[in-house]
Amino acid sequence: MAVATIRKATPDDAETLQDLILELAAYERLMDEAEPSVHLLREHLSEEALTGCEALIAETDSGTAVGFALFFHNYSTFLTNAGLYVEDLFVKSTYRGEGIGFALLQRCAEIAEARGCRRMEWAVLDWNEDAIDFYEEVGAEPMDDWTTMRMNEEAIEEMAAAEA
Repeated sequence: MAVATIRKATPDDAETLQDLILELAAYERLMDEAEPSVHLLREHLSEEALTGCEALIAETDSGTAVGFALFFHNYSTFLTNAGLYVEDLFVKSTYRGEGIGFALLQRCAEIAEARGCRRMEWAVLDWNEDAIDFYEEVGAEPMDDWTTMRMNEEAIEEMAAAEA
């Protein structure tokens, strides 16, 4: 079993996160959508950043980064309370099944609990049965009655410029 330390990522971890994000994109078959920027990660992980972006890194005893979780706060109007949205949770394939994903998700839950969050949410690709099984094992429930909607940069620009 691999032993991993979970620590908060800092702006200095931007290159490491970029590498892990690219591995995640390859795993999810989404390399054509992946454009992680070291510069932006460094900026967004700073304490002063308005993005609210935070990350955790899982490292082996030798300091090798083997996984990450990237998260930020969202807000529930129905609960009138903040939640924690886990944008991505990833463990390198050779380290899966070692408890590292659990440790990353557990640390996110500890942060959410300490901050008074009443929900923790994330999305998972429909084809990723291993991840779905894992999430259900730890008590997460699929939200089958919701459809995720997304606007890309072009659609945002068009919407912002549209006349009412």
